[in-house]
Formats: sequence, C-alpha cells, structure tokens
Amino acid sequence: MSARITETSGCAVTLHCQTFHSHNQGAWLVWLHGLLGRGNDWLPLVNACDQYASLIVDLPSHGNSAEMIVPDGFAEMSELLNATLSEYRINDYWLIGYSLGGRIAMYHAIHGKHEGLRGLLVEGGNPGLFSQQERNVRLQDDQHWAQRFRQESIASVLADWYRQPVFAYLTSVQREQLIHLRSQNRGDCIADMLEQTSLGHQPWLVSDLQKMTTPFTYLCGENDLKFQNIAKQYTLPLKTIPRVGHNAHYGNPAAFSAAVNHFLSLFG
Repeated sequence: MSARITETSGCAVTLHCQTFHSHNQGAWLVWLHGLLGRGNDWLPLVNACDQYASLIVDLPSHGNSAEMIVPDGFAEMSELLNATLSEYRINDYWLIGYSLGGRIAMYHAIHGKHEGLRGLLVEGGNPGLFSQQERNVRLQDDQHWAQRFRQESIASVLADWYRQPVFAYLTSVQREQLIHLRSQNRGDCIADMLEQTSLGHQPWLVSDLQKMTTPFTYLCGENDLKFQNIAKQYTLPLKTIPRVGHNAHYGNPAAFSAAVNHFLSLFG
C-alpha cells in the first residue's frame, strides 16, 4: 500500500504509532527510529522521559508500517508525518530522530509544514551531501545495498551492514545481537525505504539548519567520530553522549535520556 496522504475513500493514511504517558500536559515527544529499527527501540527512553507524553512511530517499511511505502521520498514522508500527528491530535511537539529518523526530522523542520514544532533533537543524522557528485555516489551505494536486501537473506546482508566503518565500535556480541534483532525486518521493504530516502536524494540542509531559530541539539556518541566531525564542521549544536558509538540511545540510554531531559528543561 502506498503511503499517499489520501486513499480513494478519502480517508487519511497514517503511520502505525503507540502513545505513552498521554495524560501529561504540554508538548509531545515524537520519536523517529533509524533504518532497520522500529518504534519500540525507543521504549527505554520513553520511560525515562515519562513527564512528557510520547508518540513512537513505525516508519514506512518498518514494524507495523511495513506495508507502507513513500515513493516521493522526503516530501511525502513529511506530509505523512503531518497526517499522523493530525490523526493523534498532536499540535505541539518535539521531534527526536535517530539516523534516518534524524534526517527525516531535519527535513521536516526545514521544508515541511510544522506549525506545532517546538524543537528538534537529532541523533547521528546526516544533514546532507553538498555536491551532486557526492549524492550520486551515495545513491549508487544505497542502490547496491538495496539490491542485496532484495536478493539475499537479510541476516547475511546485515552481517556485512554492521561491518561498515560507522559501526566499528560494536563488539562481536553487540553485532550478533543487532543482526538477530534486525533480521525481523523484510529485506524487500528495507530496500524500498533505503532507496526512497537515500542520502543521495536528500537536500543539503546545513545552511538552513545554521539559520534555524527553532531549538535544536545534535546528539552524538563519544566514539562516533564521523558524526562528531560533521557537527563540528558545520557548527551544529553538538551534545556528546559518553562511552558509545553511532547508536548512542541504544548503547547508553541513561545518559541519552538525561541529555534529552536536560535539553527539554531549558525550554519549559
């Protein structure tokens, strides 16, 4: 099923979500996971931020939104996010996104309709590639991975996926745990989302992020040198999470949730 914003019946198409602590007043926390993840990845963080209402989202091609696709990429994803927030009557919210979820959050903050957006917390999300040549190379790389996800067993692809330099911090036990956990995904669905939201299709967001007046923090694991360097190169508001790599909220949920709670406390 395509995640077009309206079906022929006129009913809005929305993402599968779960709500937590909805009795709390004030702005909601809206959590967007990374590629190969699902909304439940955020549960330890949601429970540590229990003074806020939370909406955890299964992105297209993932979890209980696995049958949904976004052929028009980031623009359609941003519209779909708005439709989902409207369905849950969320008009006042913070976006928290990891990796792919962070890239979606940044795109939404810059190019989407976001009247109720209070602020942005991005964990290890790439703000874009500057040159068309870089984007073309990345698109080819993502298409290669997508082909593998479609043609091979997902476990065998993930065994190589988690050998990429950005995951060099993983121990062999952690790597095996992630392969087991992420093998619950469907390879063809992951391939679709990987192609549709490739960094090669993402606009260059750096200039707009630097000028943005909306509260923004860029969370990054202490051992994630690639994304620390991105933050420093583009003067993004970096907050480092100790003793972890790229997936900081997974590796050190206590420190990550403390950083989230502190940032939110600064803005009432």
